[in-house]
Amino acid sequence: MKKSLLFLSVILTLLITTLSGCQIIGGIFKAGVWSGIIIVVAVIALIAFLLTRGGKDS
Repeated sequence: MKKSLLFLSVILTLLITTLSGCQIIGGIFKAGVWSGIIIVVAVIALIAFLLTRGGKDS
């Protein structure tokens, strides 16, 4: 569990430091609203999967 939590926090820190909120929103609207919705849902599902999988290891 510690490895997955460490990995998740490293990835989130990397994303937060390299991308600003305006760039993310701008990219979503350039790609189209539906593509943005699909990407956001996929990211939320991935985070939920990692959190539930990490919780079972303990």
